[in-house]
Amino acid sequence: MWIVRVALDRPYTFIVLALLILILSPLVILATPTDIFPNINIPVVAVVWSYNGLNPEEMEGRLTTSYERSLTTLVDNVQHIESTSYDGQALVKIYLQPHASLDTANAQVTAAAQLMLRQMPPGTEPPEILNYSASSVPILQLGLSGAGMSEQELNDLGLNFLRTQLVTVPGAVIPYPYGGKMRQMIIAFNPRLLQAKGLAPADVLSAIARQYLVLPSGTAKISQFEYDVRVNGTPRTIAQLNDLPIKTVGNATIYLRDVATVSSGFSPQTNIVRQNGRRAVLVSIIKAGNASTINVVNDIRAMLPHVEQMLPPQLKVEPLADQSIFVKAAVASVIREAVIAAALTALMILMFLGSWRSTLIIAVSIPLSILSSIMVLSFIGQTINIMTLGGLALAVGILVDDATVTIENMERYLEEGFGLREAILHGAAQIAVPALVSTLCICIVFVPMFLLGGVARYLFVPLAEAVVFAMIASYILSRTLVPTMALYLLRAKTHGRTKSRNPLLRFQRAFDDRFERLRIGYRETLTFLMDRRAVVIPVFLLGSVAAFALVPWLGQNFFPSTDSGQFILHMRAKTGTRIEETARIADLVETRIRQIIPAREMETILDNIGLPYSGMNLTHETSGVIGAADADIMVSLKPDHQPTEDYVKAIRVALAHDFPGVTFYTLPADMITQILNFGLPAPIDIQISGADINANHAVADRILDQVRSVPGIVDAHLQQNFDYPTLDINVDRTKAQQNGLSEVDVATSVLDTLSGSVQTAPMFFLNRHNGV
Repeated sequence: MWIVRVALDRPYTFIVLALLILILSPLVILATPTDIFPNINIPVVAVVWSYNGLNPEEMEGRLTTSYERSLTTLVDNVQHIESTSYDGQALVKIYLQPHASLDTANAQVTAAAQLMLRQMPPGTEPPEILNYSASSVPILQLGLSGAGMSEQELNDLGLNFLRTQLVTVPGAVIPYPYGGKMRQMIIAFNPRLLQAKGLAPADVLSAIARQYLVLPSGTAKISQFEYDVRVNGTPRTIAQLNDLPIKTVGNATIYLRDVATVSSGFSPQTNIVRQNGRRAVLVSIIKAGNASTINVVNDIRAMLPHVEQMLPPQLKVEPLADQSIFVKAAVASVIREAVIAAALTALMILMFLGSWRSTLIIAVSIPLSILSSIMVLSFIGQTINIMTLGGLALAVGILVDDATVTIENMERYLEEGFGLREAILHGAAQIAVPALVSTLCICIVFVPMFLLGGVARYLFVPLAEAVVFAMIASYILSRTLVPTMALYLLRAKTHGRTKSRNPLLRFQRAFDDRFERLRIGYRETLTFLMDRRAVVIPVFLLGSVAAFALVPWLGQNFFPSTDSGQFILHMRAKTGTRIEETARIADLVETRIRQIIPAREMETILDNIGLPYSGMNLTHETSGVIGAADADIMVSLKPDHQPTEDYVKAIRVALAHDFPGVTFYTLPADMITQILNFGLPAPIDIQISGADINANHAVADRILDQVRSVPGIVDAHLQQNFDYPTLDINVDRTKAQQNGLSEVDVATSVLDTLSGSVQTAPMFFLNRHNGV
């Protein structure tokens, strides 16, 4: 074969190429992202609309539905659209066709949002638009706490100072903090004083809007100087805000302090985070799709000491739920298995060939093939993950064939008395075509994986690529580097069996003798069975058929389950439960969990109660939270814990007995299940769609009853609740008009009193001490 002749004529060329692979591969491996899974690049654009105080039914009718209709007209390559309307927020996810352009979709989605703003209720702000990916899952949690620090201070530091520093880490996506209290300047009205002064909340807010101005002034040129003119349009202190005049009656002036109290406070709390029973704030670190989990976590941890120097000394930032530990363990396990497989393979070759020189040639060829495959995977944009590493570990045993068969054929020619060069040339060339056919047959086995779709394609195509690239590299090396090394390491054979003091040679001869006896015994056994084939064949077929009786006990799953030492328990109290009551119930549940799990195995319990403050958090939320009655309880166990699933089963039974009326279900806490669920709270989700929501609910109830009867199903529940307590205000428009009022006066007063004016008439106070 010509390539073998080229390798023998120019041996240094291929030795240098092998050294080049050894030198470049570590650099490529260090630059290649390492993660648990390949990047699942299913294009999804998430759009979050916010309108504070608007109920879910109105959010759906006024914002969500009309925007979805516009998307079907203005956005290309839409596969399907999913939306969820909450109290004051709506989340719309646009799933695109495979290989659709995210850049084009982002531009079209943004244009559709700007177009629909004019058709939405007054005060609607442009939405948040985010790219969503199944691989974008939380990889690290940062718990913020501090002695003597209030919840609004913790939230303020996490949002405006810690988050803005950590977001510069490549590959890190950091939503708004969970928990704490969102700092606001609060104008608390006194209804009795308002009524006594003849004022309504809208009157006061209108007066404040005329007094609190952010307007430029310009400059004034006087004599030889040009002066910057500043008007005291914005009060700088709370005292100045309290002194704003609202109304003048005769010679008397009514000030803001006469009807309300201005203070630096917080908006109504909708999200509470507790760390081991104490109020805290949680900053979630999410990995961007193409980033490396290990690199992002390492960079975050490396930056924390620098960031903490700019924060108050009493603030404590504690890393929690570090998923990089799980990723490192998974990757290390696969690498360890691959190394063990390679070592056992080399040992087996040494035992059968009895030549350390031949074993060395094969042992060099295998890692070079693997390194070549990793380099090609990196060049085409793949990552180092358990799928690609699993493919390489699978290929180790196959990679032995090319080099081993080549060496063995060379050895045969040497045994027949050929010279070293002729034996290498003929031995390698003779099996070139059969080896090529064998290699292609193995590669063809993996071709169907390229025909898969959805998540399965993104998972198994990298595995197939790893095996195929390694096989191709192995074939090329067996035709080039193996003959080259054989030229320098192998020796011509001496005929006849002579005694040798070489212990390896003596061991190999003894091994050959024992193996020959084993082969003779196997031949005799096979002859015995062939003589009685009338009995053997029916028994064999019966045993083969009987094996299928075990199938019902095997079960089926998309991916093996893992024990990451963590679990998330979702709790939902009665619909409409206020967040303070939900926190009290969560405290009781946490106490019950501590009674089941021994203290020596418990590391931390983290409670995340209620709706997050930002729609960005809702985009990445996978627990199915819908209101203040929901809570996620994350339990982390120490390394030497009992099986997590056993504790989950015990907790499920105990909580169902101790907390009737409260719904509990477990959520995936490990990265693998979260990614495979693609943002959904359970691996099996049934969606019912139709024009009549009440009929949909009735169908869902019937399906739920049937699903609960399926063996093995746990935590079956309905995601939506339809019994939220509501107070209806029916305004008699005629009587209101007779008293000088209109519907807008009543609705505006209710809005300003219960939800505040931040949605329809926002005003912003500048804290000149910290620039927020």
